[in-house]
Amino acid sequence: MKVGVLALQGAVAEHRSMLEKLGATAVAVKKVEDLLDLDGLIIPGGESTTISKLMHKYDLMEAVRRFGHAGKPILGTCAGAILLAKEIQGQAEHHLGLMEIKVERNAFGRQKDSFEALLPIAHVGADYPAVFIRAPYIVEVSDRGDVLAKYEDKIVAARVDHYLACAFHPELTEDTRLHKYFLDMIKK
Repeated sequence: MKVGVLALQGAVAEHRSMLEKLGATAVAVKKVEDLLDLDGLIIPGGESTTISKLMHKYDLMEAVRRFGHAGKPILGTCAGAILLAKEIQGQAEHHLGLMEIKVERNAFGRQKDSFEALLPIAHVGADYPAVFIRAPYIVEVSDRGDVLAKYEDKIVAARVDHYLACAFHPELTEDTRLHKYFLDMIKK
């Protein structure tokens, strides 16, 4: 299995390491050609506006949309969830607009408000160690989607069709279960 990690900003090496621990081939995606022959894609955390600008600069925005429209699974973590969302609270425009969710940016505060929490995540585990850094949360999920996890009544992980979004950074832990869930999505 060959999975790309959008390599414009964020914890790219950490996502690639997780994928490789699980036996997948991890590819750094920096240009459109890098998307060819991939089975899935991870859009990592970072700063969503910066990642979006870089995606436009390298003509990746439309290419990633086509990738998603072709039915290939995409995981968005933290800023990646914001990039995937069809709607961003308080913003007129979205970025990729692929996933039928609405997100609130920086919903848990600033960098200094970062925290870790053990979460129950459906299909993943009852005690997942989630790392939140300037994290968004998911305000709404389409009727076709599933809420996978909440923290203090806020949705922090969801799946809609072949899209998976989480507000936290699974790549910053030693726990591979969320990445395994994503690889299982790709296999199906």
